[in-house]
Amino acid sequence: MQGVERSIVTIDLGAIRRNAETLRHVAGDAELWAVVKADGYGHGSREVSGAALAGGASALAVATLAEALPLRTAFPDARLLVMGPVEDVAAAREARLELVAVGVEVPEGLPVHLKLDTGMGRWGLSELPAPSRDVVGVMSHLASAEADPEFTQVQIERFREATATLAGLSRHLANSAGTLRFPEARLDAVRCGIALYGISPFGGDPAADRLEPALRWESYLALVKRLRPGESTGYGRRFVARRETWIGIVPVGYADGFRRDLTGTRVVVEGTPTLVVGTVSMDALAVELERPLPTGTAVTLVGDGVTIEDHARVAETIGYEIATGIVTAQGRARRVVRNG
Repeated sequence: MQGVERSIVTIDLGAIRRNAETLRHVAGDAELWAVVKADGYGHGSREVSGAALAGGASALAVATLAEALPLRTAFPDARLLVMGPVEDVAAAREARLELVAVGVEVPEGLPVHLKLDTGMGRWGLSELPAPSRDVVGVMSHLASAEADPEFTQVQIERFREATATLAGLSRHLANSAGTLRFPEARLDAVRCGIALYGISPFGGDPAADRLEPALRWESYLALVKRLRPGESTGYGRRFVARRETWIGIVPVGYADGFRRDLTGTRVVVEGTPTLVVGTVSMDALAVELERPLPTGTAVTLVGDGVTIEDHARVAETIGYEIATGIVTAQGRARRVVRNG
């Protein structure tokens, strides 16, 4: 890798397919709809979509028209749902998409899902209108299924009561956390995003829900140097050596998606968990080494026991943000896809 790529992101489509199979099994009689917005949560929407469909997903869901159109070309027969607002309804109609009515105006001439706001306080109708002939589904979104079971139950009951008399329409409410923890929320279909990628919606070990991480991120030591006592590395001199210390410089920084607030997290260097020290720069980070190592030594940023959830805890954020923040364009990380 040295001298060729700054870092490599490897996506295991076999893991995506197996996660889809797991979620399909958990969903019971409900269909699995794979959420592949934001370029498949940073994993590649086209490749992920194919793996999810192979794993039993019966529909794909995205946030925008721009995300949907390339998928329509790649999967001409797939059921495709756009969950966010769409201004160009004619283009959506031509592409045979399904849309969500998130406000008082209901699109015409193509399949529509009415969205009821049961407590998310975002997109959605306060009351469901009488469905027109174009309406094929009714949906809502859980606000805190990963952390607040009481409020989640309130939302489930609100949705079930509001849709109890709507025979013949697909009812879908559960996200990944709802699918995994609330059987009563599964209804006719579940919309799973983060769990599809093997990232826990609960911030813990994905293996607890039989999920496999699909993303691996690797780089290398571009420079190894010795710091004498009192010498520092990085902006702001946040790391000052108290004793003679070896550090390694990895050519990945916050412009690549390795966030500035990940100082203090661990990566794996030559099989050893290693602390990230000093300020993460735009294009580089530093790790503290036990001994001098040759340049070119492999560094695993995600994988080999280091999880996206681990980094999220250090950054005080969620796995979604870590995964979608990895930059695979403009000469940053190169994404490689394999079928495991």
